[in-house]
Amino acid sequence: MLRRLFTPAPDSLVMLCSKGRKVRWTMFWNLIWVPWMFGDAISGMPLPKAWWPVTIAALAVFLLLYACAMLRPVRETPGYALALVAVGLAVMPISRYASGTCLIYACVYLSLQPTVRRVLAWILPVMLVWTLETRLLQWPWQAEVWVLLISLAVSIGQHSVWTGLRKNAELRLTHDEIRRLAASAERERIGRDLHDLLGHTLSMVALKSELAGRLVERDPQAARREIADVERVAREALSQVRSAVSGIRAAALASELASARLLLEAAGVQMEYWSDGCELPAEVETCLALVLREAVTNIQRHARAGRVEITVIAGAERVVMRVRDDGRGGVDERGNGLTGMRERIAARGGEIWIESPRGQGTAVEIRLPLPPVRGGHPQAANDRPPAQVLPLAQHAGHRA
Repeated sequence: MLRRLFTPAPDSLVMLCSKGRKVRWTMFWNLIWVPWMFGDAISGMPLPKAWWPVTIAALAVFLLLYACAMLRPVRETPGYALALVAVGLAVMPISRYASGTCLIYACVYLSLQPTVRRVLAWILPVMLVWTLETRLLQWPWQAEVWVLLISLAVSIGQHSVWTGLRKNAELRLTHDEIRRLAASAERERIGRDLHDLLGHTLSMVALKSELAGRLVERDPQAARREIADVERVAREALSQVRSAVSGIRAAALASELASARLLLEAAGVQMEYWSDGCELPAEVETCLALVLREAVTNIQRHARAGRVEITVIAGAERVVMRVRDDGRGGVDERGNGLTGMRERIAARGGEIWIESPRGQGTAVEIRLPLPPVRGGHPQAANDRPPAQVLPLAQHAGHRA
């Protein structure tokens, strides 16, 4: 029972705050103000005989309610917040700081309401009841006002934090749903294309093969003609399938750009993209798409950027892709996936330049050679120079 109680629910606050990662860190970080429950002893106030057992018991109940509020579904959180208020009211005659701490944490969890008006509708009655008891106990008005102001400010501020976390969670769900629908639509399109391409062709191959089998003894010459037709139709079908697969692979960059925009927007990063619209060979576009995926993932995880610019320019002999962000910079060229990007670019005979001054963002430029359009053959991968990683500023005068 306890194990089930303390297992984070999928829609719990701790999962919302940590996205499923670093759950323990999130749990303990929010307990930073709990020592204030012992403020009576710290400030040197005269303590009643029952102060220590009452405060320790209040701390134990507080930690239990705190764990429930963080780990149980969000819809149950107001109930645990009201229980915290009850604990604070119960210990108020003996432990003032413990009472104030319970009120502040309760207001934090009551701020989970969707609007500020509803937040106030919850916390104002709670504050009124708490104030009435402080008046009955003749608390100093300065201490009473400070606790109320802190509770109100924390609840309003935390409401904006919860709202941002909720919107980010909704964006992530939308992103996942869009990717799922896009993958489903792509599978359906591929299925339709292959059915249209191969359905008629394979039926024809089956019929001609059956006819050739019947004619092989009666009319060998006609049977050979049918076999030749089967070979011709099969080669045409193979060519059509290769064209269809090339088209699927050629769409990789556009799909990756759409996924990149969704991923970055879900993380609160603005993305701008510009291209000259030139068509690229399938293998080049696929390489750029995979490199772009790695670069965008690094930005989302490590850069703390607010804006990303992506540019793709194709010339006569090469294509250049630039990815620039305004994040914290200081990228380690031996980490953050750059090794895999360098190896992938080297396999295509390309080059990569990186400029990442600390605190000024990161700029990555990738250049890949394009195969000749007329005459000759594409340069063999084994004959190409290895990819280099050099400062971007040293090559500013040679950009396409």
